[in-house]
Order: sequence, then C-alpha cells, then structure tokens
Amino acid sequence: MRTAEMITTHPGEIGLDRDLLARAVDALVACSQACTACADACLSEDMVDQLRTCIRTNLDCADICDTTARVLSRHTGYDATLTRAMLQACIQACRTCGDECAAHAGHHEHCRVCAEACRACEQACAELLATIG
Repeated sequence: MRTAEMITTHPGEIGLDRDLLARAVDALVACSQACTACADACLSEDMVDQLRTCIRTNLDCADICDTTARVLSRHTGYDATLTRAMLQACIQACRTCGDECAAHAGHHEHCRVCAEACRACEQACAELLATIG
C-alpha cells in the first residue's frame, strides 16, 4: 500500500503522528477487507442461519473501518473531535466483530482470520486515539 508515502508527502500540517496514522489506515483497510470476505464466507457455510450475527457484525465493522480510513486519509481542515469519535466507534466495532468471529473461530478458519484482523485494527486505532489531544 502507498498509505505512508501519501501521508508523508502531504504538504499540510496533519496534526497526528504520521507513522501511527499510516499504520492505522492500513489496519483499517485490511480489517474492512477481512470483514467483507468473512461475511461472504459465512454466507457460503451450510449452517448460515447460525452465523447471522457474525455476518451482521462483519458488515457493520467493514463499513465503519472503511469510513474511518477515508476520514483519516483527509487532512485539510482536520477536526480532532470528529477523528476521535470515528476512532472510538471503530474500536467498538472491531471489538464487537472480533469477539463474534472468535466465537466461531473453532469451526470456521475465515472467522479466526477475521478476528485477528479486528484485534490488530482495534489496537492500531487505540494507539492513534491515545495521541489525540
């Protein structure tokens, strides 16, 4: 990905640690992809009715991660309050989805992979959030 390169070359003041920001955006994009793929894989399972909550949390988490990555990628007119709220929502979505996927990880490998992506994203967002004044 070119996230770090794009952030490094931004001519304006970003107001955030650029390395932490790049890691968070990369984790958000990876988590969104993993959640989307996991939801699709859940739909292909024989007992899809038992995975409804997992599918829903996957789709919610994917949307929230995608939107958060897009907001964090825009720096002109930076709003710390909005950024903080987006990161907090993303942390909660990743925690919820990670917990749900972890509950199915023993039977579905795609849920294990997704839970790991959610945990990594939750951590990256928390690290970035801790730096916002």
